[in-house]
Amino acid sequence: MKKVVNETVQAASAVVRHPSLWVTAMVVYRRLLPDGWWCRRPFLPVPDPAMLGFRATTQYGSGSHPPESDDLIAWLRWCKAENRRQRIR
Repeated sequence: MKKVVNETVQAASAVVRHPSLWVTAMVVYRRLLPDGWWCRRPFLPVPDPAMLGFRATTQYGSGSHPPESDDLIAWLRWCKAENRRQRIR
């Protein structure tokens, strides 16, 4: 769990330099949280480690590879563009 918390802090420090992505990052982060996270230890709003491992495996080929800041920012920009595109329809 400590790894997930560390990666969450690293991701937040990457996003803080991009104010235009703050709202998108909060929305996406909320979507990554497991339902009822407040009912399970460690009682912190952190994504499921298994899900993060799966995402890392599909992107980097290894579940232990930490997310890279540039990839995170690119993904958030894509999420923001997709949300905007879907609202236009």
